[in-house]
Amino acid sequence: MSKTASETRKPMRGPGSGHGPGGMIMHGEKAKDFKGTFKKLIRYMAKYKFSLIIVMVFAIASTIFSIVGPKILGKATNTIFTGIMSKITGTGTGVDFGYIQNIMLWLVCLYLVSALFSYIQGYIMTGVSMKVTYHLRREIAAKIQRLPFQYYDTTSNGEVLSHITNDVDAISQSLNQSVTQIITSVTTIVGILIMMFSISWQMTLVALCIVPVSMGFILTIVKKSQKHFTAQQTYLGHVNGHIEEMYASHVVVKAFNGEEDSVKAFDSYNDTLYSSAWKSQFLSGLMMPVMSFIGNLGYVAVCILGGYLAVNGRISVGDIQAFIQYVRQFTQPMTQVANISNVLQQTAAAAERVFAFLEQPEEVPESVSPIRVNTGDEPDTELNVHIQGSVQFAHVHFGYRPDQIIINDFSANIQPGQKVAIVGPTGAGKTTMVKLLMRFYDVNEGAILVDGYDIRDFGRNDLRSLFGMVLQDTWLYNASITDNIRYGRLDATDEEVVAAAKAAQVHHFVRTLPDGYNMILNEEISNVSQGQKQLLTIARVILADPQILILDEATSSVDTRTEILIQKAMDNLMKGRTSFVIAHRLSTIRDADMILVMKDGDIVEQGNHEELLRKNGFYANLYNSQFEKPEVLEAGV
Repeated sequence: MSKTASETRKPMRGPGSGHGPGGMIMHGEKAKDFKGTFKKLIRYMAKYKFSLIIVMVFAIASTIFSIVGPKILGKATNTIFTGIMSKITGTGTGVDFGYIQNIMLWLVCLYLVSALFSYIQGYIMTGVSMKVTYHLRREIAAKIQRLPFQYYDTTSNGEVLSHITNDVDAISQSLNQSVTQIITSVTTIVGILIMMFSISWQMTLVALCIVPVSMGFILTIVKKSQKHFTAQQTYLGHVNGHIEEMYASHVVVKAFNGEEDSVKAFDSYNDTLYSSAWKSQFLSGLMMPVMSFIGNLGYVAVCILGGYLAVNGRISVGDIQAFIQYVRQFTQPMTQVANISNVLQQTAAAAERVFAFLEQPEEVPESVSPIRVNTGDEPDTELNVHIQGSVQFAHVHFGYRPDQIIINDFSANIQPGQKVAIVGPTGAGKTTMVKLLMRFYDVNEGAILVDGYDIRDFGRNDLRSLFGMVLQDTWLYNASITDNIRYGRLDATDEEVVAAAKAAQVHHFVRTLPDGYNMILNEEISNVSQGQKQLLTIARVILADPQILILDEATSSVDTRTEILIQKAMDNLMKGRTSFVIAHRLSTIRDADMILVMKDGDIVEQGNHEELLRKNGFYANLYNSQFEKPEVLEAGV
């Protein structure tokens, strides 16, 4: 295990694999691997192969039983025709209704068995499609947790949401409807061909003339409609992303009169979605009428040839009737295959987006034997250690893209229990340093160590359990106030929650709320003020009781009086703990043990408040500038 800066590992990881700011993944390109996507989908469904085999067997059996029906019905027709002709000519006793009754009973039994098999295979296939949907959504949800922060820097929430809703739904519907249709259609085509050849090979060849015409039409439509199905699925994600973003930021949109621009952007996405959806659905809609027209042409040709053969005594009337039924049934699966081809295109577009998401690069894997944080009284071991809270930045280099390094040779040593303030102008890299410390990103070069251990040697969960964060951007969720505070430590009792609330000066205002600690925060968290949100997040961190604190402008959203109270609570909380405080109001960090002054990604000055003022350098200029503006204004007046 690395214990000093000189022993740290050389850089081998970083966010430079292409998804930092400026490296946005484009989802609108036409790159469509139809065959490859379906191979992946088939491999994904391999775990359900036993159920799929049962579906195939029952679907084939159901289809075979239904195919045999017209042939048997043809015997009944022959019996009726022969009986009537014998009655007319006086050479027989008429129609044998007993024989016809037996045939009808056989037909009823055949169709009942066919319906039963169809029901069973439909039931099983629905279960398979729902399981696939269930597991896909679980994998997407799990993938969301494993993706690095770079991905979310470049992808809208709506795009991710579209994968777990629209794309998975499209796959589910296709599996539920199309798989059994493909099986039954192929079985029907093969079975009907066999039955047709058994009746008349001449009429069968005439009927088969419609196949190349149909296939040529299908292939033409598929080729033209594929790009429109891809664009339809892509821009559906764009529309979702835009709506989600505008809805979440509707206050800002209205405050800056951005409604018109928002509507224009939506119209642009929506127009493209409309155009692609209209074209894809129009081309899909052409399948049925054209296939019906081609089928009718074959039907007419078969009728003419069948009549000719019947007149010449080469085929019976019952066989003609059965053959005509087969021709009708033959064109139906052809039409189904044509329609399924369109559904499969949409499925391919959706499945490719889902698999592309699931194949996104994940966070750098943890060590094979990660260090764990020793939270009990047991003695330390090599892989189970107590943490005191010292932090060392050892020649850290970092950039969101490898060719754009924004933090250059950052080095600092923080002792356990020290209060460290990080100051500097906007864009200096203050918050980025915190993200590196939490290992939201990995450094490009150098290392960050906690108690001498490289943070990359810790399990991520263990590492992040060391830190408690209070950010300027508050995060609360749609639950009770108690649940939001308890998020800091899920096994905390109600008494501990209340104690943390009191320490954060939040107890008083909670008691004034209608339901107190049981009040539910709405989805927009608009039923409490911004300052109250901040107090709740501070209470959450106090409850978590971490070894190291990170406060990013934690008191920026509260009034002066509340800030003083919170500052006292924070001072008590920070005793004995290493604390990193990012602040713009330098007056709030004058008591810090160490102040790191950052500029353009580098530490330009280090020391406490008095030392830095005596240097009369960059920090002194920052500090004094906060008190010069009012004087300048007075001089102007």
